[in-house]
Amino acid sequence: MNHSITIKSGEVELAGVLQYPVVEAGAKRADKHPIVIICHGFIGNRMGTDRLFVEAAERLTRRGYLVLRFDYGGCGESSGDYGNGGLDELIAQTRTVIDYASSLDLVDSERLILVGHSLGGAIAVLTAARDARVKSLVLWAPVAHPYMDIRNIIGTKAIEEIDTAGRSDYMHYQFTKRFTDSLAQYQPLTETRGYAGDVLIVHGTADTVIPVDYCFLYQKMFWLRKEGNCDKEVILQGDHTFSNKALRDELFDISLRWIDSIGKRRNDWSLWTI
Repeated sequence: MNHSITIKSGEVELAGVLQYPVVEAGAKRADKHPIVIICHGFIGNRMGTDRLFVEAAERLTRRGYLVLRFDYGGCGESSGDYGNGGLDELIAQTRTVIDYASSLDLVDSERLILVGHSLGGAIAVLTAARDARVKSLVLWAPVAHPYMDIRNIIGTKAIEEIDTAGRSDYMHYQFTKRFTDSLAQYQPLTETRGYAGDVLIVHGTADTVIPVDYCFLYQKMFWLRKEGNCDKEVILQGDHTFSNKALRDELFDISLRWIDSIGKRRNDWSLWTI
């Protein structure tokens, strides 16, 4: 069952959908469920390229997870202007969505998981470093160097226009100097130590948008922490959006297996401590 929602974040109204776990006929519904919040990438939306996040949510709900997909301000059906703000606003919007999720009686607050793709992966890392309510992170082809990576996407000409004229148009979005300055300000790789939870990174070897080398960089930085595990999986011939069925199935299988294992470990530990 899908429930359309609107979440107020400052002056922006974030459009989203809350998807409930699939319960077999005659089965008893649990009182509380783990929740997965999906953070989309640069100028993306809650559906994802070729329905990436829709398909992910379908797989997750069939395994007993609540899923919350939302559009960042100025994307999809949300109000606001995406290119006029900065990464600080995206972090704040993510935390507001976490506020909403945490307020739901049927959510198991000890199993709140952020899934972030591309720039959404970087936002997920930056959010988790600031918000202890994030218990686990799943990063799909995450951005590691926001300024450099987004510059490579929109082009150096657009960056030069922003520096000289104050703004530039890309894919009908108007990007301002505040946006590009914030990209340079935030360095998710250096903030990994601020997060103590478990992390999974999945990247494809054929990703031409975000280098697959980043998954090794991220894992190295996460390993420097005193707490928390970090696993990585590299998908052979996987592109940036895992665009064919075999790649998607592998992405979802890896992610679900890992998320399930984290939940089992948490449950086993709770039983052992009792």
